[in-house]
Amino acid sequence: MHPKQRAIGILGGTFDPIHFGHLRTALELYQALDLAEIRLVPCSQPVHRKRPIASPEQRLAMLKCAIANEPALTVDDSEIRRQGPSYTIDTLENLRLAYSNIPFCLIIGIDALLGFPSWHRWQAILELAHLIVVHRPCYQLPSTGVVADLLKERLTHTVAHLHEKPAGSIVLHPVTALDISATDIRKMIAADKNPRYLLPDTVYDYIQQHGVYSISRL
Repeated sequence: MHPKQRAIGILGGTFDPIHFGHLRTALELYQALDLAEIRLVPCSQPVHRKRPIASPEQRLAMLKCAIANEPALTVDDSEIRRQGPSYTIDTLENLRLAYSNIPFCLIIGIDALLGFPSWHRWQAILELAHLIVVHRPCYQLPSTGVVADLLKERLTHTVAHLHEKPAGSIVLHPVTALDISATDIRKMIAADKNPRYLLPDTVYDYIQQHGVYSISRL
């Protein structure tokens, strides 16, 4: 298979801040699924959670610091440039215009899968991308309902399907469990405690230099 035909992974989030849980998940999936790259997409304004503490520009800068020496990972700033509420379907539609025939793999957690039918135009997402669901042992897959029906219809255990078709399959994939919380990191920094080894040193240096998570901002 020509390298240009390999699927592109897409991992969105607030990344407030980016940490090793995000980065290790991305790198493991890149390698295990033979992806062309993984694009980290920081959202401008999340729809299903509170507004991030760090500004979009700060979160974008921290992402760039985090992946500066990892060619498998790239930063996609399209949602920040677009501003307003960040809907995954809009991002995928824009990417499809730029990469008309390349398969996309949208990376989500099992918790997000359980709420997937509440996403904006969720059915259209599966017309534009595969779903890669990161396995978390604390969650159980449903046996009935919309998500259960989706899994029965679309679940595959064949990685090659991700590269052969542009969209539509669902893959469950375990990754190294790193129980790291961005919320806990922010609280540690605000309490003047050292979060080193939970996130890249370059990101922590940026946070210190810019006072991103000072007590007055939390």
